[in-house]
Amino acid sequence: MQNLQPNIPTPATTHGASARAWNWRRTFAPTGNTGDTVFRLALFGAAFFLMLVVLVMIGAMAVNSLPSLRQFGFGFLTSRVWSPISGDFGALPFIYGTIVSSLLALLISVPLSLGIAIFLVEQAPRGVARPVGFLVELLAAIPSVVYGLWGIFVLAPFLREWIEPFLARWFGWLPLFRGNVTGIGLFTGGIILAIMITPIITAVVRDVLAAVPVSQREAALALGATKWETTRVVLNNGAPGIAGAIILGLGRAIGETMAVTMVIGNRAQISASLFEPAYTIASVLANEFTEATGELYLSALIELGLILFLVTFTVNGAARLLVWSVAHRAGGGAVGRA
Repeated sequence: MQNLQPNIPTPATTHGASARAWNWRRTFAPTGNTGDTVFRLALFGAAFFLMLVVLVMIGAMAVNSLPSLRQFGFGFLTSRVWSPISGDFGALPFIYGTIVSSLLALLISVPLSLGIAIFLVEQAPRGVARPVGFLVELLAAIPSVVYGLWGIFVLAPFLREWIEPFLARWFGWLPLFRGNVTGIGLFTGGIILAIMITPIITAVVRDVLAAVPVSQREAALALGATKWETTRVVLNNGAPGIAGAIILGLGRAIGETMAVTMVIGNRAQISASLFEPAYTIASVLANEFTEATGELYLSALIELGLILFLVTFTVNGAARLLVWSVAHRAGGGAVGRA
Protein backbone atom coordinates (compact mmCIF):
# COMPACT_ATOMS: atom_id res chain seq x y z
CA MET A 1 0.00 0.00 0.00
CA GLN A 2 1.26 3.44 -0.82
CA ASN A 3 2.34 5.49 2.16
CA LEU A 4 0.07 8.54 2.32
CA GLN A 5 1.55 10.04 5.47
CA PRO A 6 2.82 13.57 5.02
CA ASN A 7 6.54 14.05 4.94
CA ILE A 8 6.99 15.99 8.14
CA PRO A 9 10.57 17.20 8.59
CA THR A 10 12.31 16.20 11.79
CA PRO A 11 13.91 18.87 13.99
CA ALA A 12 17.37 17.91 12.73
CA THR A 13 16.18 18.16 9.13
CA THR A 14 14.53 21.50 9.80
CA HIS A 15 17.65 22.81 11.48
CA GLY A 16 19.86 21.66 8.61
CA ALA A 17 17.52 23.21 6.06
CA SER A 18 17.44 26.50 7.90
CA ALA A 19 21.23 26.47 8.20
CA ARG A 20 21.50 26.01 4.43
CA ALA A 21 18.87 28.64 3.69
CA TRP A 22 21.22 31.61 4.19
CA ASN A 23 21.33 33.93 1.24
CA TRP A 24 21.76 37.58 0.40
CA ARG A 25 18.01 38.23 0.67
CA ARG A 26 17.96 36.91 4.22
CA THR A 27 20.87 39.15 5.17
CA PHE A 28 19.63 42.42 3.73
CA ALA A 29 15.85 42.03 3.88
CA PRO A 30 14.17 44.27 6.47
CA THR A 31 12.81 42.42 9.49
CA GLY A 32 10.31 45.02 10.69
CA ASN A 33 12.69 45.89 13.54
CA THR A 34 15.04 48.69 12.53
CA GLY A 35 17.50 47.93 15.32
CA ASP A 36 17.88 44.28 14.30
CA THR A 37 18.38 45.22 10.66
CA VAL A 38 21.04 47.84 11.45
CA PHE A 39 22.78 45.47 13.84
CA ARG A 40 22.86 42.65 11.27
CA LEU A 41 24.16 44.94 8.53
CA ALA A 42 26.81 46.32 10.87
CA LEU A 43 28.08 42.83 11.69
CA PHE A 44 28.10 41.90 8.02
CA GLY A 45 30.02 45.09 7.25
CA ALA A 46 32.64 44.25 9.90
CA ALA A 47 33.15 40.77 8.47
CA PHE A 48 33.27 42.11 4.92
CA PHE A 49 35.80 44.78 5.97
CA LEU A 50 38.11 42.08 7.37
CA MET A 51 37.93 40.15 4.11
CA LEU A 52 38.58 43.37 2.20
CA VAL A 53 41.69 44.10 4.27
CA VAL A 54 43.12 40.65 3.47
CA LEU A 55 42.43 41.07 -0.25
CA VAL A 56 43.94 44.57 -0.27
CA MET A 57 47.08 43.28 1.47
CA ILE A 58 47.50 40.49 -1.07
CA GLY A 59 46.84 42.87 -3.97
CA ALA A 60 49.25 45.53 -2.69
CA MET A 61 52.07 43.02 -2.22
CA ALA A 62 51.39 41.44 -5.61
CA VAL A 63 51.52 44.82 -7.37
CA ASN A 64 54.71 45.92 -5.61
CA SER A 65 56.42 42.61 -6.36
CA LEU A 66 55.79 42.85 -10.12
CA PRO A 67 59.32 44.11 -10.97
CA SER A 68 60.81 41.05 -9.27
CA LEU A 69 58.27 38.74 -10.89
CA ARG A 70 59.06 40.11 -14.35
CA GLN A 71 62.82 39.99 -13.79
CA PHE A 72 63.22 36.53 -12.28
CA GLY A 73 59.92 34.71 -12.82
CA PHE A 74 59.76 31.22 -11.34
CA GLY A 75 63.56 31.22 -11.06
CA PHE A 76 63.19 33.44 -8.01
CA LEU A 77 62.06 30.39 -6.03
CA THR A 78 64.92 28.15 -7.20
CA SER A 79 67.93 30.48 -7.23
CA ARG A 80 70.46 30.34 -4.38
CA VAL A 81 71.99 33.75 -5.08
CA TRP A 82 71.02 36.74 -2.95
CA SER A 83 73.26 39.64 -3.90
CA PRO A 84 71.86 43.17 -3.59
CA ILE A 85 75.11 44.57 -5.03
CA SER A 86 74.85 42.67 -8.32
CA GLY A 87 71.07 42.76 -8.42
CA ASP A 88 70.63 38.97 -8.30
CA PHE A 89 67.94 37.71 -5.95
CA GLY A 90 66.82 34.19 -5.16
CA ALA A 91 64.55 32.95 -2.40
CA LEU A 92 65.73 29.34 -2.09
CA PRO A 93 68.09 29.85 0.92
CA PHE A 94 65.32 31.58 2.85
CA ILE A 95 62.73 28.97 1.92
CA TYR A 96 65.17 26.25 2.99
CA GLY A 97 65.90 27.94 6.33
CA THR A 98 62.21 28.50 7.01
CA ILE A 99 61.23 24.91 6.23
CA VAL A 100 64.08 23.21 8.10
CA SER A 101 63.80 25.37 11.23
CA SER A 102 60.02 24.90 11.34
CA LEU A 103 60.20 21.12 10.87
CA LEU A 104 62.91 20.87 13.51
CA ALA A 105 60.68 22.84 15.88
CA LEU A 106 57.78 20.47 15.22
CA LEU A 107 59.99 17.44 15.74
CA ILE A 108 60.90 18.70 19.20
CA SER A 109 57.61 20.32 20.19
CA VAL A 110 54.94 17.84 19.09
CA PRO A 111 55.83 14.95 21.48
CA LEU A 112 56.27 17.40 24.36
CA SER A 113 52.99 19.19 23.62
CA LEU A 114 51.03 15.95 23.31
CA GLY A 115 52.45 14.69 26.58
CA ILE A 116 51.53 17.89 28.43
CA ALA A 117 48.02 17.99 26.95
CA ILE A 118 47.31 14.32 27.75
CA PHE A 119 48.55 14.84 31.30
CA LEU A 120 46.34 17.91 31.81
CA VAL A 121 43.16 16.30 30.42
CA GLU A 122 43.48 12.62 31.28
CA GLN A 123 45.84 12.25 34.25
CA ALA A 124 46.30 15.40 36.31
CA PRO A 125 43.96 16.14 39.22
CA ARG A 126 41.97 19.36 38.97
CA GLY A 127 44.16 21.14 41.54
CA VAL A 128 47.23 20.50 39.38
CA ALA A 129 45.73 20.83 35.90
CA ARG A 130 44.51 24.38 36.38
CA PRO A 131 47.80 26.01 37.49
CA VAL A 132 49.83 24.03 34.98
CA GLY A 133 47.41 24.97 32.20
CA PHE A 134 47.70 28.62 33.26
CA LEU A 135 51.49 28.45 33.08
CA VAL A 136 51.32 26.92 29.60
CA GLU A 137 49.09 29.75 28.40
CA LEU A 138 51.38 32.28 30.07
CA LEU A 139 54.34 31.02 28.03
CA ALA A 140 52.42 31.83 24.85
CA ALA A 141 52.10 35.47 25.98
CA ILE A 142 55.84 36.10 26.38
CA PRO A 143 57.14 38.48 23.66
CA SER A 144 59.33 36.88 21.06
CA VAL A 145 62.17 39.33 21.67
CA VAL A 146 62.41 38.00 25.24
CA TYR A 147 62.81 34.49 23.86
CA GLY A 148 65.50 35.85 21.55
CA LEU A 149 67.46 37.46 24.36
CA TRP A 150 67.20 34.29 26.41
CA GLY A 151 68.39 32.34 23.37
CA ILE A 152 71.46 34.54 22.94
CA PHE A 153 72.59 34.70 26.57
CA VAL A 154 71.43 31.30 27.91
CA LEU A 155 70.52 28.78 25.22
CA ALA A 156 73.30 29.49 22.71
CA PRO A 157 76.16 29.21 25.28
CA PHE A 158 74.60 26.04 26.71
CA LEU A 159 74.37 24.44 23.26
CA ARG A 160 77.90 25.58 22.36
CA GLU A 161 79.45 24.14 25.51
CA TRP A 162 77.47 20.95 26.04
CA ILE A 163 74.97 19.81 23.42
CA GLU A 164 76.60 20.57 20.07
CA PRO A 165 80.04 19.14 21.00
CA PHE A 166 78.31 15.97 22.20
CA LEU A 167 76.33 15.66 18.96
CA ALA A 168 79.42 16.38 16.86
CA ARG A 169 81.47 13.78 18.75
CA TRP A 170 78.97 10.92 18.57
CA PHE A 171 76.95 11.75 15.47
CA GLY A 172 79.49 13.68 13.43
CA TRP A 173 79.38 11.00 10.76
CA LEU A 174 75.99 12.44 9.82
CA PRO A 175 76.00 15.61 7.67
CA LEU A 176 73.46 17.15 10.05
CA PHE A 177 75.96 17.41 12.90
CA ARG A 178 79.09 18.57 11.13
CA GLY A 179 80.53 22.06 10.96
CA ASN A 180 81.64 24.78 13.35
CA VAL A 181 80.22 24.61 16.86
CA THR A 182 79.24 28.21 17.67
CA GLY A 183 75.85 27.95 19.34
CA ILE A 184 74.37 30.24 16.71
CA GLY A 185 72.74 28.56 13.76
CA LEU A 186 69.83 26.55 12.45
CA PHE A 187 69.82 24.17 15.41
CA THR A 188 69.43 26.99 17.93
CA GLY A 189 66.72 28.62 15.84
CA GLY A 190 64.76 25.37 15.71
CA ILE A 191 64.92 24.92 19.48
CA ILE A 192 63.75 28.50 20.09
CA LEU A 193 60.83 27.93 17.74
CA ALA A 194 59.99 24.65 19.50
CA ILE A 195 59.81 26.43 22.85
CA MET A 196 57.59 29.15 21.38
CA ILE A 197 55.07 26.89 19.65
CA THR A 198 54.77 24.32 22.45
CA PRO A 199 52.22 26.41 24.44
CA ILE A 200 50.09 26.94 21.31
CA ILE A 201 49.98 23.28 20.33
CA THR A 202 49.43 22.22 23.94
CA ALA A 203 46.50 24.61 24.45
CA VAL A 204 44.71 23.54 21.26
CA VAL A 205 45.31 19.81 21.82
CA ARG A 206 44.06 20.16 25.38
CA ASP A 207 40.82 21.71 24.14
CA VAL A 208 40.47 19.07 21.42
CA LEU A 209 40.87 16.22 23.91
CA ALA A 210 38.43 17.88 26.31
CA ALA A 211 35.88 18.10 23.46
CA VAL A 212 35.89 14.33 22.96
CA PRO A 213 32.62 13.04 24.53
CA VAL A 214 32.91 11.48 27.96
CA SER A 215 30.86 8.56 26.66
CA GLN A 216 33.88 7.45 24.60
CA ARG A 217 35.98 7.17 27.74
CA GLU A 218 33.22 5.43 29.70
CA ALA A 219 32.64 2.94 26.88
CA ALA A 220 36.33 2.05 26.74
CA LEU A 221 36.56 1.62 30.50
CA ALA A 222 33.37 -0.47 30.52
CA LEU A 223 34.96 -2.85 28.01
CA GLY A 224 37.91 -3.35 30.32
CA ALA A 225 40.39 -0.96 28.73
CA THR A 226 43.27 0.34 30.80
CA LYS A 227 43.89 4.04 31.32
CA TRP A 228 46.43 4.12 28.50
CA GLU A 229 44.10 2.23 26.15
CA THR A 230 41.33 4.69 26.98
CA THR A 231 43.70 7.55 26.20
CA ARG A 232 44.41 5.97 22.83
CA VAL A 233 40.68 5.93 22.09
CA VAL A 234 40.49 9.63 22.95
CA LEU A 235 43.51 10.39 20.74
CA ASN A 236 41.95 8.51 17.82
CA ASN A 237 38.73 10.51 18.16
CA GLY A 238 40.62 13.79 18.34
CA ALA A 239 43.15 13.00 15.59
CA PRO A 240 41.91 15.63 13.08
CA GLY A 241 41.96 18.31 15.75
CA ILE A 242 45.42 17.27 16.90
CA ALA A 243 46.62 17.51 13.31
CA GLY A 244 45.08 20.96 13.14
CA ALA A 245 46.91 22.00 16.31
CA ILE A 246 50.20 20.82 14.84
CA ILE A 247 49.59 22.72 11.61
CA LEU A 248 48.64 25.79 13.64
CA GLY A 249 51.97 25.54 15.45
CA LEU A 250 53.69 25.15 12.10
CA GLY A 251 52.08 28.37 10.91
CA ARG A 252 53.40 30.19 13.98
CA ALA A 253 56.88 28.76 13.44
CA ILE A 254 56.93 29.79 9.78
CA GLY A 255 56.01 33.39 10.57
CA GLU A 256 58.14 33.93 13.67
CA THR A 257 60.63 36.77 13.25
CA MET A 258 62.53 38.37 16.11
CA ALA A 259 63.53 35.36 18.22
CA VAL A 260 64.77 33.44 15.19
CA THR A 261 66.58 36.47 13.76
CA MET A 262 68.58 36.82 16.97
CA VAL A 263 69.89 33.23 17.09
CA ILE A 264 69.88 31.71 13.58
CA GLY A 265 72.98 33.48 12.25
CA ASN A 266 71.36 35.26 9.27
CA ARG A 267 73.45 33.93 6.40
CA ALA A 268 71.85 33.25 3.02
CA GLN A 269 73.20 29.75 2.42
CA ILE A 270 72.03 26.17 2.13
CA SER A 271 73.98 23.75 4.31
CA ALA A 272 73.21 20.22 5.41
CA SER A 273 74.66 20.96 8.86
CA LEU A 274 72.31 22.17 11.56
CA PHE A 275 75.22 23.94 13.24
CA GLU A 276 75.72 26.36 10.34
CA PRO A 277 74.04 29.79 10.19
CA ALA A 278 70.93 30.09 8.05
CA TYR A 279 68.23 32.58 7.13
CA THR A 280 64.44 32.54 7.13
CA ILE A 281 61.97 34.58 5.10
CA ALA A 282 60.77 36.47 8.15
CA SER A 283 64.34 37.16 9.28
CA VAL A 284 65.49 38.60 5.96
CA LEU A 285 62.46 40.88 5.87
CA ALA A 286 63.20 42.17 9.36
CA ASN A 287 66.92 42.66 8.68
CA GLU A 288 67.06 44.06 5.16
CA PHE A 289 63.81 45.88 4.47
CA THR A 290 65.11 49.19 5.83
CA GLU A 291 68.30 48.81 3.76
CA ALA A 292 66.53 48.18 0.45
CA THR A 293 67.20 51.22 -1.74
CA GLY A 294 66.77 49.95 -5.29
CA GLU A 295 63.40 49.20 -6.81
CA LEU A 296 64.33 45.61 -7.68
CA TYR A 297 65.76 44.97 -4.21
CA LEU A 298 62.60 46.25 -2.56
CA SER A 299 60.40 44.31 -4.96
CA ALA A 300 62.26 41.06 -4.20
CA LEU A 301 61.70 41.56 -0.47
CA ILE A 302 58.02 42.27 -1.02
CA GLU A 303 57.74 39.09 -3.10
CA LEU A 304 59.26 37.20 -0.18
CA GLY A 305 56.63 38.76 2.06
CA LEU A 306 53.90 37.70 -0.36
CA ILE A 307 55.19 34.12 -0.34
CA LEU A 308 55.28 34.10 3.47
CA PHE A 309 51.79 35.58 3.70
CA LEU A 310 50.23 33.05 1.35
CA VAL A 311 51.96 30.09 3.00
CA THR A 312 50.99 31.21 6.51
CA PHE A 313 47.42 31.98 5.44
CA THR A 314 47.04 28.54 3.87
CA VAL A 315 48.58 26.69 6.81
CA ASN A 316 46.45 28.46 9.40
CA GLY A 317 43.31 27.97 7.32
CA ALA A 318 43.95 24.24 7.10
CA ALA A 319 44.54 24.09 10.85
CA ARG A 320 41.29 25.86 11.62
CA LEU A 321 39.33 23.51 9.40
CA LEU A 322 40.81 20.44 11.06
CA VAL A 323 40.15 21.73 14.58
CA TRP A 324 36.60 22.73 13.58
CA SER A 325 35.94 19.23 12.28
CA VAL A 326 36.57 17.77 15.74
CA ALA A 327 34.36 20.38 17.41
CA HIS A 328 31.58 19.75 14.89
CA ARG A 329 31.80 15.99 15.32
CA ALA A 330 31.81 16.30 19.12
CA GLY A 331 28.70 18.47 19.17
CA GLY A 332 29.54 21.80 17.61
CA GLY A 333 31.55 23.37 20.43
CA ALA A 334 34.31 25.74 19.49
CA VAL A 335 37.58 24.33 20.62
CA GLY A 336 40.09 26.15 18.49
CA ARG A 337 42.08 28.70 20.43
CA ALA A 338 45.26 30.14 18.96
